[in-house]
Amino acid sequence: MAEATNRGPLTELNRLIKENRVAEYTSPNLALGMAPVEFGAGTSRWAWNTQPTVTLNPFGTLQGGYLTLFIDMMLATAIASVLEDDEWSMTAEFKISFLRALPPAPLAGSARVLRRSSTLAFLEGQIETASGQLAVTASSTWAVTKR
Repeated sequence: MAEATNRGPLTELNRLIKENRVAEYTSPNLALGMAPVEFGAGTSRWAWNTQPTVTLNPFGTLQGGYLTLFIDMMLATAIASVLEDDEWSMTAEFKISFLRALPPAPLAGSARVLRRSSTLAFLEGQIETASGQLAVTASSTWAVTKR
């Protein structure tokens, strides 16, 4: 146990993601109903089956900021799966496209690392409806550095 403590919480979180231990993944954002489904090498899959009313705009559709948060969770866990124990990363650039308005309903999302160098990683993510209709796409660049 002392070895795990010496690694620190970020290293432990990245290890949990690398080992696909989705049931142990924690984040305050899970309170919104979004949840990881699967972590893989450079990938992550998430579900958001029910959305609380706080995530809706005045028109009754999902507010774009919450959809952005959902994709950001996917991107963060995809990049975490390819980091070494002495590395961490942060978003350097983020572009999102909302292809359609989304009423509250089950959603599925995925993200993947397209390319990774020693200092940068390029990722993409998407959200689909339960019927498989593409609703949101995103691309992002992440800075990677040693701790």
